[in-house]
Amino acid sequence: MAVLRLVIGRIFVSVLTLLLVSFIIFSMVEILPGDVASRILGRDATPESLATLRERLHLNDPAPERYVRWLGNIVQGDLGNALTSSRPINEILGPRIFNTLMLSLFAFAIYIPLSLIPAAVQALNRDKTIDHVLSIVSLILVSMPEFLLATLLLILFVAMIPLFPAMSLVDDSTPFWEYLRALALPGMTLGIVMAVYAVRMLRDNLIEVLDADFIRMAELKGLSRRRVLLRHALPNAMVPTLNVTALNLAYLVGGVVIVEKVFAFPGFGSLLVDALQLRDAPLIEATVLITATVYISANMIADVGAIVLNPRLRSS
Repeated sequence: MAVLRLVIGRIFVSVLTLLLVSFIIFSMVEILPGDVASRILGRDATPESLATLRERLHLNDPAPERYVRWLGNIVQGDLGNALTSSRPINEILGPRIFNTLMLSLFAFAIYIPLSLIPAAVQALNRDKTIDHVLSIVSLILVSMPEFLLATLLLILFVAMIPLFPAMSLVDDSTPFWEYLRALALPGMTLGIVMAVYAVRMLRDNLIEVLDADFIRMAELKGLSRRRVLLRHALPNAMVPTLNVTALNLAYLVGGVVIVEKVFAFPGFGSLLVDALQLRDAPLIEATVLITATVYISANMIADVGAIVLNPRLRSS
């Protein structure tokens, strides 16, 4: 029951936070310079056509009324139409979200072993040569911006060892294996960027847990080093790392703009940049709200996961 109350409480807080974020997004878009009707019709629009369009788009209605209408449409799954193309935003977002989701899953599959294996090796070989070498490598990578890492991977796997395409251009007709090859370099970039932040924290947590009394008791009972590490040490050491993982999940959706631009990948992040450049208000609102939803949900899942993984927190 305590865990259930926690989950319900976290969901309630997350919904309230998301409601506040939606209000902030709507307010920020409202104060953007320029008139929406003028941006749609262009400079040659007549006063009559502007008035007609403002009436059709309900731009003359009070802002609170338009906010409630916009929020109600979103709850029903209607994100409206893009101003630049007049297409439903759901149709525009569908392929972009799918591409970014596939890229995120690919990157997350790389992120897990790149986080666990180096951290476990360092913790089991603390203050040895391998520990120092991996620490130096992680420090170099953590100080390297995404575009530089992406450029180095391009030089290595496109120019020197031509294994992957330089541009990750995909569409509905792209074959499966070509789609995977297109995901390789941006996925590797994202996976490495996320992993270097988690490795250092997980290493320190593992060292602390391995020195705990219950780990020594497990070793005295004759359990193998591998069993102690996988069954007892890792679950407890991963709890503080969950918050980093939650931030990484949010980064995968909202922070892949640079990586997608470097590799020309048609994903969600590049769509957000295009919407901002074109000042397409409904598209901006939809993309930013989706990003905020993923960010808030990831943090909520991390909090609940910490309780599930840690018996001490669950009992308290």
